[in-house]
Amino acid sequence: MASGSIAVCIGTPFDIALVRLQADSMAPEKERRNYKNVFDALFRTTTEEGVGALFKGLLPNILRGMAMNVGMLACYDQAKEVTARVLNDPMTDGPSLPTKLGSAAIAGFTAAFFSLPFDLVKSRLMNQKPDVDTGKLPYRGVMDCAVKIAQREGPLGFYGGFAAYYGRCAPHAMIILLSIESITSFYRKMLS
Repeated sequence: MASGSIAVCIGTPFDIALVRLQADSMAPEKERRNYKNVFDALFRTTTEEGVGALFKGLLPNILRGMAMNVGMLACYDQAKEVTARVLNDPMTDGPSLPTKLGSAAIAGFTAAFFSLPFDLVKSRLMNQKPDVDTGKLPYRGVMDCAVKIAQREGPLGFYGGFAAYYGRCAPHAMIILLSIESITSFYRKMLS
C-alpha cells in the first residue's frame, strides 16, 4: 500500500493538470484558465496558487486507489467461482480463459463501484476555483465536498458517468488480474 501511496503522491500534480486541462475545454470562455499544455498548467498552478495546489485532491486520490484495489482483489476469487459455475468450467487445471475474463470483468465492476465516489471528489477538489465575489473555494476538503455532492445531487450523484468509468476500470482489472494469474501459474510450475 505504501508504494501505491507514494506513486499517487508523485502522480497527483499531473492528475491536477489533466483534470484542469479537460475541464478548461468545456468551461465558458470567461472561466477558462487557458493553459497551453501540461507544463504550463503545472507552472501556472504553482505560481498562481502555490505548490500546495498541486496536491489538491491527494487524499481522495489515495482513497480511490485503495478502494479500487479492494474492489478488484476482494471479489475476484469469489467471482471466479461463480463465473466457473455459470460457464460450467470444472477448473480442474485452473480456470479457463472465459472464466478468467468474466471474473475479471466482475472485479472491474466492483473496483469501479467502490472507487468512483472518491474519483469524483478528487476531480471536484482538483478543479475548484475561488468564487469571484468572495474569493472562497467551493469546498473546504474531502468531507465537505462529499457532503455537498450528497446534498445537492443525492447518493446517485456519486455515480454519474459510471459506464465510462467502468469502461476504464474493466480493462485495467482484466490486465492486472490475468497477469497475476499467469505469473502465479508460472511460479507454481517452476516450484513443482
